[in-house]
Amino acid sequence: MSNVEICLKEIMASIEGSLGTALVDYTSGMALGTLGGSKDLDLTVAAAGNTDVIRAKTRTMEHLGLKGEIEDILITLAGQYHILRPLKGRGGNGLFLYLVLDAKKSNLAMARHQLKSVEGQLDV
Repeated sequence: MSNVEICLKEIMASIEGSLGTALVDYTSGMALGTLGGSKDLDLTVAAAGNTDVIRAKTRTMEHLGLKGEIEDILITLAGQYHILRPLKGRGGNGLFLYLVLDAKKSNLAMARHQLKSVEGQLDV
C-alpha cells in the first residue's frame, strides 16, 4: 500500500464526518488518489474543478503582491464543507489535499487540525 493510500485512509478514519478525500495535482487537475465519494460526489470531477479554485487564488495573490502561502481554502455548502489544503515542503509542490465533510457530523476546527497532521505524514 502506498503512502498516499495510507494517508487517505487515515483521513477517512480519523476525521469524523468525512465523505471523501483526494490527493490532487493542481497543475494537471488529476487526482493522484481518491477514497470515499458516492454517486452524488464524484471525487475525480470535484478534484479537477477545485484545481481552478487553487489556481485562481494563487493568481490573485500574485497580482495583489501578497506574500505567504495558502494554508487552506474552505468552501461551505448547505450540508457540506469542502477543504482544499495545498501541501507544503519540497515534495508537495503543485499538490493539494481535498476533503469533503458532512457539515452536521463534523467539527470543522478538528478536521482542519487533523488534515494538517496527516499532511505532515504524507511522503510524495
